[in-house]
Amino acid sequence: MADRIMTVNAYTTLDLVDAEAEGHGFDEAAFATVNVTSPRTDPDHVEFAMELDNTALDTLPAHADRLRLTPEQARELASALEAEAETVDAAQSD
Repeated sequence: MADRIMTVNAYTTLDLVDAEAEGHGFDEAAFATVNVTSPRTDPDHVEFAMELDNTALDTLPAHADRLRLTPEQARELASALEAEAETVDAAQSD
């Protein structure tokens, strides 16, 4: 990924996932990096960040999207992800 905004290293949560960006008049697909962190000192939030590989994008400029979540919001998101993962697992095992 050229011109990367997010730092990617051995501790990055997901370093290569399929992603899409959809907007008015465009729909692009690329690999993406996803990372979940919290501040090292005095943590007061959970950060969920995602960056699409800009070398595969024609419309969007290089950028990263970040969500700043309270611990409660992070747990709610984790719970929803877990529930949807169970749904997909169940459908694939049938």
